[in-house]
Amino acid sequence: MSLLEAPLNINPIGTSSAEIAIADGVALESSSGRESEVFVDLGKSGTGQISVYIVRQGDTLSEIAEMFGVSTNTIIWANDIRGTSIKEGQELVILPISGVRHVVKKGDTLQSIAKNYKADLEDILSFNGLANGAKIIPGDIVIIPDGVISAAQTSLTRSSTVKTSQNYPAYAGFYLRPVSIGRKSQGLHGNNGIDIGAPTGTPILASADGKVIISRSGGYNGGYGTYVVITHSNGTQTLYAHMSRNNVSVGQEVVQGQIIGAIGSTGKSTGPHLHFEVRGAKNPF
Repeated sequence: MSLLEAPLNINPIGTSSAEIAIADGVALESSSGRESEVFVDLGKSGTGQISVYIVRQGDTLSEIAEMFGVSTNTIIWANDIRGTSIKEGQELVILPISGVRHVVKKGDTLQSIAKNYKADLEDILSFNGLANGAKIIPGDIVIIPDGVISAAQTSLTRSSTVKTSQNYPAYAGFYLRPVSIGRKSQGLHGNNGIDIGAPTGTPILASADGKVIISRSGGYNGGYGTYVVITHSNGTQTLYAHMSRNNVSVGQEVVQGQIIGAIGSTGKSTGPHLHFEVRGAKNPF
């Protein structure tokens, strides 16, 4: 089952007929009409991919937004932040463009999503590489360029967060247990993660085919210590933390079962184990 994800090419817009510029979180439409050349700000990374950022001491939301070239509201909405309060070690999802990340629910259509976020349907189709009339299914992820969330929508989202946090899609058989030995030492906690206890040096395996998007060695790193994040073809990500050794680098393609590191106790850890998260799907372990 294929899922939607932001395109990886540098200019995913092609020859669409809209012109949009993002400036301080405000969409500015060209006064020259719909015949103008397209411009959609992909953020300073220019990759079109969702990023993950660990807050460092002294960081502010406006500085992080400037670093990634997106609006402050984009970060607030993607992480359900109240006000402008963030703390050291906090993990932030950063979209590749100013706007909104929407997880498709039953009954959603691209037209209803565009209307709900006061966005342009053609921009949504272009950024996500979709044809007009494309079908979407619950669990698909759609990036809404220049989408906005009203105060009422924000309130509804926050009031239902606890009830829906585990309503993730299940992908039976997609993920491999990342450690072949050891036992689960802690159930679901944090960001849909579990802990698997095993001796230091025990190989850690890639749970599914994918590409490494974060690879950190040494340091506290928000409590994760040495850790790796891999993005997968179904739009999900897996995270492997507290490693004693990291064998992979950002941009590297890995295959399911490949050794990507070894069990350790780096970061915020009381003993050798793997903290394993599945982002965007049910954690099958």
